[in-house]
Amino acid sequence: MSADSPRTASQPKPATQYPMTEEEIAQAAERQSNLLVLRKVAPYLWPDDMPWVKKRVVWALIFLVVSKLISVVIPVIYKDAVDALANEGVPFLALGAVGLTIAYGMARAMNVGFQQLRDAVFARVGQRALRMLALETFEHIHKLSMRYHITRKTGGLSRIIERGVKGVEFLLRFLLFSIGPLILELLLVGIILTVLFDAWYLLIVTVTIGLYVWFTFAVTEWRVKLRRQMNDRDTDANQKAIDSLLNYETVKYFVAEQREAQRYDAAMAGYEEAAIKTNYSLAFLNFGQSLLITCGLVGVMILAAIGVQNGDLTVGDFVMVNAYMVQLTVPLNFLGTVYREIRQALVDMGQMFTLLDQPAEISDKPDAPALQVSGGRVTLDNVRFGYDNDREILKGVSIEAAPGEMVAIVGSTGSGKSTIGRLLFRFYDVQGGALRVDGQDVRDVTQDSLHRAIGVVPQDTVLFNDTIGYNIAYGRDNATQEDIEAAARSAQIHDFIQRLPLGYDTAVGERGLKLSGGEKQRVGIARTLLKDPPILLLDEATSALDSETEHEIQDALRQAGKGRTVLTIAHRLSTVAEADRIVVLEQGEVVEQGTHDDLLARNGRYAQLWQRQQSEGE
Repeated sequence: MSADSPRTASQPKPATQYPMTEEEIAQAAERQSNLLVLRKVAPYLWPDDMPWVKKRVVWALIFLVVSKLISVVIPVIYKDAVDALANEGVPFLALGAVGLTIAYGMARAMNVGFQQLRDAVFARVGQRALRMLALETFEHIHKLSMRYHITRKTGGLSRIIERGVKGVEFLLRFLLFSIGPLILELLLVGIILTVLFDAWYLLIVTVTIGLYVWFTFAVTEWRVKLRRQMNDRDTDANQKAIDSLLNYETVKYFVAEQREAQRYDAAMAGYEEAAIKTNYSLAFLNFGQSLLITCGLVGVMILAAIGVQNGDLTVGDFVMVNAYMVQLTVPLNFLGTVYREIRQALVDMGQMFTLLDQPAEISDKPDAPALQVSGGRVTLDNVRFGYDNDREILKGVSIEAAPGEMVAIVGSTGSGKSTIGRLLFRFYDVQGGALRVDGQDVRDVTQDSLHRAIGVVPQDTVLFNDTIGYNIAYGRDNATQEDIEAAARSAQIHDFIQRLPLGYDTAVGERGLKLSGGEKQRVGIARTLLKDPPILLLDEATSALDSETEHEIQDALRQAGKGRTVLTIAHRLSTVAEADRIVVLEQGEVVEQGTHDDLLARNGRYAQLWQRQQSEGE
């Protein structure tokens, strides 16, 4: 799926192709080349519109090169100090043994200092790149359609963002400041060994490093598979344990404690085998790396020892060769871990960029104007729609709600009532016919202006884990305390809030769980009233409440609907008996419409639903 050919608002993507599943995203990420992923990160590190970022990157690279130049000079100073003490050779620096020792210490301090300066200069660049990537992904997810969000797990989305951003952070830190410096240091050491000694030293070092890298990468690939098996076994054992503990009563009812213990032990046995293999592979990797480095170290030191014996080299040269090899082994020891983490970081970043490449199913047309609301007339003209291509939900529905009119839409479950609300808010686009507000097709105007014109009170009001005041104020930016309290009075919840010890500063808990259903619903109504929309959509706003609370909320809803065009989607017919017009849907078609009394007099489908609910109530 590519973002290069976005669909217009009038051409919704077929439901069978959108959205990509989590597995499809992972597969698409694996198909992306590592070079392509790196190319996508590059603009965040070298933006054309931010010269200060480029300056910091250049200075960080300069400090990196300086620190590496100093690091390769350190063994030379060490050699001169040894030669000065042994009265051999011609010192590189005209200093005595004490002076060379001081110079050696200063060089080491400067090496560390320039490394830290490099990190400090680059920190703002790296953190800015992470922030921009995280923000871009967050905004993009909000632009994706409801179809995408109801088919994806929110936890899965957050993990993709989290892992992708961490992957970028890891890649910047290790690729730029571990792998890059290591390659530079290898080149510098190779040049020095060739110039000061001969090509045989360079050949031994090159072969040693080449074999080391090949061995490390090959064994790491094998270990990645073993670790994946170990993690799978661990997850399996953990799931069995949690599942058993969550079903504690069932286990007791069927005297299955021993059976559960055997299942858990079998899962742990699989984990044990996988963990042992992983430990064996780590031992093999460490020994192999050490053997290769030792062979290379012994090789160059033998050459140096022969040179010292022949009088061609000094003892300081022998020490310097050893110092260079030891200096190279320190970053090489972490190569396996870095390689594995970089591979995983590239995969995680690939998933994040694949998510960013997914086009929004519902998008504004180019240069779409804002919705101009003159009265709030809502018109459904022969609307056809289906969530899937092979199942049509609405089959040519035509409804009109005049300005200031309350129109109720009722019908049995699955008749398409809530779908009309989703189409009005343009969570989806109609596939036939048109849906208009004051004569303007909702597909031809901007989504922001359409959303501002419609207030929704859903069946289950979800609140943010903050205060009551914050949740009401969410209805409008920059709302004053007087505005918030006025909306609360209209929703008939101000007196309740005033009785609370902290008043409007009372925390509502996660998803508003500290409030009752009726209290949450009143907060939701107050929030919508503060928005002050010309069109109000009540989507089964009281169906989740008990009868007594429902009657109390009805007063608040009547107050909320004054002067507005109201579309109310209802399951309980008693809540819409006072509507100006009632539309009855059955299997996606309008079968009746009229006032409550008219529909009862016809003795049709509405009368059947009414009688059934009355008998159930009795």
